[in-house]
Amino acid sequence: MTGVAVEQMLELWCVELRQVKAHLKSLFAHPSVANSAAAFLDGLLGPERRKTGWMRAEAAGDRGPWRKQAVLGRSHWEADALRDMVREYALETLATPEAVLVIDETGFLKHGVGSWGMGRQYTGSSGKITSCQIGVFAGYVSNKGCAFIDRQLYLPKDWINTPERRTAAQVPDRIGFVTKPEIAAQMIERALAAGAPFAWVATDTIYGVGRIEMQLRRAGKGYVLGAHATDQFSSWIDKPEVAGTAEPIAQVLPSEVWQRLSAGDGTKGAPV
Repeated sequence: MTGVAVEQMLELWCVELRQVKAHLKSLFAHPSVANSAAAFLDGLLGPERRKTGWMRAEAAGDRGPWRKQAVLGRSHWEADALRDMVREYALETLATPEAVLVIDETGFLKHGVGSWGMGRQYTGSSGKITSCQIGVFAGYVSNKGCAFIDRQLYLPKDWINTPERRTAAQVPDRIGFVTKPEIAAQMIERALAAGAPFAWVATDTIYGVGRIEMQLRRAGKGYVLGAHATDQFSSWIDKPEVAGTAEPIAQVLPSEVWQRLSAGDGTKGAPV
């Protein structure tokens, strides 16, 4: 968009935002809820550093947060349908055959015990075990940009056999315990089923090897998966014959088979 005046750029943004809001209306049964959802989106895009219900309401000119709460808690609409809509919208602009699907998690630091999936668990957001929710996300990355196309809250195992807690947090009965690697595998399957073009998948050691590796091999996709020293490996066709855990295999491989690659500049510049 080089050479476009600021006024033109702002108008383009406004037109696109209006189109997105119009598209979202199909998710809601009543126009008033759709309007509240549009106002909620405006609040998310607004300049407030903390996006509380009261702050969003104030930005929208409401007397209280009840309209926003109605969208999030009292209205019936399909969150997965919105997920699919976001994925389709992102792929219209970002899709390329060489894209990378990046799967990772993040923690949402919170106090209390009532929110879905709350518990004391490790999160990289704080670098320690703390009270938080964990969300697993899939990001689509290409040379045209990047965007989230999938998401799922992790439900810790200790929630499964606590029905009163599940009821209070409105966790549906159909939701059971699913490990983070299983969540990642489901996200990859949804991306494949939707025809999202990508050449690679990247994850860290939490998701590791095993089911995800086999899933990607069958789909003909490349992958960069973080591995633990104790993960089991066996060679495949046209590769040197090796078998065993990662650490002993790595130790006996000759230096000439290794290739040093950069994952990008860090806070101190390019890696040495």
